[in-house]
Amino acid sequence: MNRRTLLGLLLAFGMMRVALAQEEKKTFSSQELDQILASIALYPDSLLSQVLMATSYPLEIVEAARWSKANPNLKGDAAVAAVKDQSWDVSVKSLVAFPAVLMQLNDHLDWTQKLGDAMISQQQDVADSIQRLRAKAENAGNLKSGPQLTVTSQGSGDDRTIVIEPANPDVIYAPSYNPNWAYGAWSDPGYPPVYYPPPPAYGYGTLLATGLMWGIGIAAAGAMFSSWNWGRGNSYVNVNANRAVNIDRNFDRNRYTNSGRWQHEVAHRRGVAYRDAATRQQFGQQRPGADQRQQFRGQLANRPQGGAGPNVGQGGARANLGQGAARPNVGQGGARANLGQGGGQGGGRPNVGQRPGGQQRQMGQNRGGGRPSALSGVNRGGQVNREAARGRAQQGRAASHPRGGGGGRGGGGGARGGGGRR
Repeated sequence: MNRRTLLGLLLAFGMMRVALAQEEKKTFSSQELDQILASIALYPDSLLSQVLMATSYPLEIVEAARWSKANPNLKGDAAVAAVKDQSWDVSVKSLVAFPAVLMQLNDHLDWTQKLGDAMISQQQDVADSIQRLRAKAENAGNLKSGPQLTVTSQGSGDDRTIVIEPANPDVIYAPSYNPNWAYGAWSDPGYPPVYYPPPPAYGYGTLLATGLMWGIGIAAAGAMFSSWNWGRGNSYVNVNANRAVNIDRNFDRNRYTNSGRWQHEVAHRRGVAYRDAATRQQFGQQRPGADQRQQFRGQLANRPQGGAGPNVGQGGARANLGQGAARPNVGQGGARANLGQGGGQGGGRPNVGQRPGGQQRQMGQNRGGGRPSALSGVNRGGQVNREAARGRAQQGRAASHPRGGGGGRGGGGGARGGGGRR
């Protein structure tokens, strides 16, 4: 093997390693998962599963939160019924029943997006983290059955599975708590738990350093359509299609004919980039990830409140009214000769409407030198007609006085033809 062949093989091997590295999925460590799940791991199983499904659709969460703010008197099953015809995923629709939960996700989109990324790519690891956290809370004596929740442990020691259900299936509570209290001494200070206290306006009262804050129980039995299928090494969210169709008129139950296991639906992602190249390839999204993952944050400010408007952030390519790129300049006829050209001698005379120095003003362009407005060029028809009439009149005068070169002025400016001899 000669040296050139060896170098070629080494280069090809290096390129292969780069390609494989780009295709690898970026995973969250167990410490990172515990960190981001700590503040919701003690939710009832059904609410927790629907929160995690919804976080994979961050733009729709923002739309739903804006709808909820615009309809502050609606919550629970009544709110869910009101959004039945919206285009959001069924998990997002279900969360309008719980305004406080929805607002936390909306107000902390970085956290929300991490939860969604983990749920899409590491559902089993997410389940393991939830059970790990619940075991810590139970060991610390802070997770017990009560009027709001029923806590059931199956197994023992590290092989426990802890199930949390509403004490009354018709009334759902979303507890708020300080993770630094709930789980005892936090095991890894390098990854402190995420905690966003809810505002008192949602019925949670004064912030407590210890204990669970329950807020207001919400009548939302009709909003619940999922649960966790807990299995050591095979845990996943289970979707009840028969209940989901009552929440979402657009729900496709055929997706769950053979299995109730949750399936992420890329259409509801609304173009938000996935975390890594492998996930983008899995869902057919061919676009750069690092830059695009931040796109929706700056675009949301202009999104319609109702959530049914056009795509976020689009419209940048819309032409200003009155700016026709292919339109001729004012007074210029397509094949019209330069005025004052008698016998082909006055070749330097400008076209009608052409400005000295080669500058041309297009129809509809602002005179103020600033950026054209959306309405620039509107209602200028009269001006255009007057300028065109002046151009025709000057042409007529030039034709009636055929002179070799100088003298006659062009309609658009004061430049004299330079062809005539004096």
